[in-house]
Amino acid sequence: MKPAADPGRVSLPEKLAYGAGDFASCLYWAAFGSFLLKFYTDVFGIAGAAAGTLFLFARIWDGVNDPLLGAIADRTRTRWGQFRPYLLFGAVPFAIAGVLLFTTPDLDTQGKIVWAWITYNLMMMLYTAVNIPYTALLGTISSSSIERTSISSVKFLFAFGAGLVVKATLPFLTEALGGGDLRRGYELTFVIYGAVAAALFFVTFAFTRQRVTPPPAQRTRLLRDLGDLVTNGPWLVLLASTVPFILFVAIRGTITAHYIDYYVGEQTTWLPGFGAGTWGYKELFAVFGVAGDVGSILGVLLVTAVARRLGKKTTFLALMSCSILATLAFRWLRPDQIWIMLALQFVGSMTGGPLSVILWAMYADCAYYSGCKRGRLATGLVFSSSTMSQKFGWAVGGFYAGKLLSATGYVPNAEQPAEVLDAMRAMMGVTPAAFGLVALLVIAVFPLTERRIAQLEAELAARRGAGAGGAAGGAAPA
Repeated sequence: MKPAADPGRVSLPEKLAYGAGDFASCLYWAAFGSFLLKFYTDVFGIAGAAAGTLFLFARIWDGVNDPLLGAIADRTRTRWGQFRPYLLFGAVPFAIAGVLLFTTPDLDTQGKIVWAWITYNLMMMLYTAVNIPYTALLGTISSSSIERTSISSVKFLFAFGAGLVVKATLPFLTEALGGGDLRRGYELTFVIYGAVAAALFFVTFAFTRQRVTPPPAQRTRLLRDLGDLVTNGPWLVLLASTVPFILFVAIRGTITAHYIDYYVGEQTTWLPGFGAGTWGYKELFAVFGVAGDVGSILGVLLVTAVARRLGKKTTFLALMSCSILATLAFRWLRPDQIWIMLALQFVGSMTGGPLSVILWAMYADCAYYSGCKRGRLATGLVFSSSTMSQKFGWAVGGFYAGKLLSATGYVPNAEQPAEVLDAMRAMMGVTPAAFGLVALLVIAVFPLTERRIAQLEAELAARRGAGAGGAAGGAAPA
């Protein structure tokens, strides 16, 4: 594929190829967020508290690895660029680790806990090795802030598309492939998911290009790069907002399968795709998940045009406010109010799904800002340090959900006491909404407006015209 004449422009096929990588990542990430706790408690056979502790420590360790991998990726020099080689060589090990994670060995409880610790940590380290370079590639495909927002939209269309596929198919695939044995069903399902993920990573590697490259004279020093990072004011604001934002998403996402199975239970109603009848966990979860992901996809399709008109920050504040209100309402819903649940899930996702698009575009702006101001690029470090905060949020969210289930008396595959059901309702409504409010208040002080980015682009263009060059871009594709 030949690079576009304008280094800021990216063709639609290349945007789609980039988005394919997030479909691959999110086949796994959507499964982690929606099903892993339920798999561990109800299929694998360990307590919620044990699973929560695993999530806490493994994700914190994995988050610590993110900046290290980002710094290594920034220093990678190959004929394929800095970031794309990690997709080429990491795709197959990534897929194999996913199968092992959802394999249930014939061990006692302690042996299973050891297996879970080994396979989960292996999976997350390989996820980091592929996903950090993949994410950092967003900041180097184009030198245009508008194009980066557009590419981010495509990325998250694929991400939510993967979530839709997982939520609509995983409960049915595990049952069908396992022939009633869910342990075998999960293992075979992830053989399929892994093969698809590896193939899509190869597509991203083959059909994308890195256009924004460090100046040839740049000499990287880790301590100096870290100094640039911690003095990057806009990045610090985003970092402070990302942890509560991820908790807003993670706590609710982690508990949704339990909420549908045990709080909502069987309901007699008409469901899209199933018709009228009495439906249980698989059907209700599939429709609930699809309603959310369809809403997210619709929001992502619209967000670039809205953000171009209102600006990324204003758009984020407006959408976040709507999503918080839709989430909060779940605290007071009865189990039989299925259609209100579906409507709130759709609205909350249509306004909440695009938030990740805007957030990642803001991170790309932070990397661009640092390059313009410092004369040095450390895109991998900027993005990897940002994903570290996300993983910390998921660590706390998973730990909180698992611990609260155990503390209130959760028993797998049984009728739950009132305390457990109340905890599930809180984790679907009030608790995530509170964290969402914190994220909203922090993002309100983010300083990089569209006008400021335009000023930086003009300054960089002037330096190029004067022959001074610029850290942030326009070099020939790697």
